Amino acid sequence: MDTYQAELRNKNRGYMKLIVWQRAIELFALTWKILCIEAKIDFMLRSQLLSVQSISANIAEGYGRRFVSEYIQFLHYGLDSVTETMTRAIALKATKEISEERFRNFDSLHYEVENRLLRLIEKLEEKRDDEDWVARLAEDPEKYSITPSPQHSITPSFRHA
Repeated sequence: MDTYQAELRNKNRGYMKLIVWQRAIELFALTWKILCIEAKIDFMLRSQLLSVQSISANIAEGYGRRFVSEYIQFLHYGLDSVTETMTRAIALKATKEISEERFRNFDSLHYEVENRLLRLIEKLEEKRDDEDWVARLAEDPEKYSITPSPQHSITPSFRHA
């Protein structure tokens, strides 16, 4: 499994550490390979099936919202994309647009992403219900300085955290 960490880090990029986000990126890459490189599927259907990219995008956007209720909402949007993507993949298999082997590879990774997403939602709902959202980041907040370095010093009235 690849790690998709950006060189520059801050607490808002913590979603990149989530295995479900990383696997969703891999699911997009696999879907792209199947649809755009290997299979001869028309543009409209390809673009609809590539909604698989919405899974990782919704995980990231929800993470950035910083409120557990909004995070959960965006994870549910991602789950909607998971369901939509599987339905379209089943239809492609039924019409023999993709082979059984390609479908099995897709289904296996899809199943993992779907289950990891369901578990993440469950865990966040528990945190929300226990009012324990302060532990939302697994990272040490001390690693991120909100104070500009002396070479980038700005007047306090213009300083943004």
